[in-house]
Amino acid sequence: MIRAMGTAASGMKAQQLNIDTIANNLANVNTTGYKKAHAEFQDLLYEKVSPGGQIDAEGRARPTSVEVGHGVKLVATNRNFGQGSVISTNNPLDMMIEGDGFFQLSMSDGTTRYTRDGSFKLNADREIVTSQGYRLEPQITVPDDAVEVSVSRDGIVAVRVQGDDANVQEIGQLELARFPNSAGLDNKGGNIFSESPASGTPILATPGVDGVGETASGFLELSNVETVDELVKMISAQRAYELNSKTITMADEMLQTVNRLKR
Repeated sequence: MIRAMGTAASGMKAQQLNIDTIANNLANVNTTGYKKAHAEFQDLLYEKVSPGGQIDAEGRARPTSVEVGHGVKLVATNRNFGQGSVISTNNPLDMMIEGDGFFQLSMSDGTTRYTRDGSFKLNADREIVTSQGYRLEPQITVPDDAVEVSVSRDGIVAVRVQGDDANVQEIGQLELARFPNSAGLDNKGGNIFSESPASGTPILATPGVDGVGETASGFLELSNVETVDELVKMISAQRAYELNSKTITMADEMLQTVNRLKR
């Protein structure tokens, strides 16, 4: 009975972490570029009460073993980088990546980080930056006399200058990054990821080349969270939590029965 209590307690803890993951997905259902996560579990060690292959009194080998598990543990919160839903904004600085890849950002400490959030803006120096002010890399500066900005599918940024409707000037080329294992990226919050030993080294390429997705200007990629799916997962996790708590109650009642036994 004591083993049952510990096993059920591990199940309750695992489902609590599962609910935490689901709640974070639902909280970010409207976050631009957010990628949903799901909890992954593994069973714990097993106690071998009677190993398989033992020879009984009649010389026959047991075909199976008798073993008792000790519960469950959380081993990963895997992130799904599938394409999210799309919204049209008609703002040329809003960009999304159709396919694999990340925008590169230059951080204040000189490091490079990555995002799927393509809601870019201009700062006081006319540089293309994120909502937090992190500069898009490679650096692209829009001229003061530009009256229109456009971004092609292959990442070429061009402007039309004031007083010359026929003249379109290219001012930069986007370069995206993809990773051998995107699920291994470190999530830093603020829609930003950083390279990690698990993700591998970034592979840089222009949009549409070497497996990198193309850019779409005037659109944003929203979260890939499906609300109904997350609610179903939440109900399932809640029921599993309740069943584990009832297991602890049942084990406690069995212990009480043992304590009431009289010789």
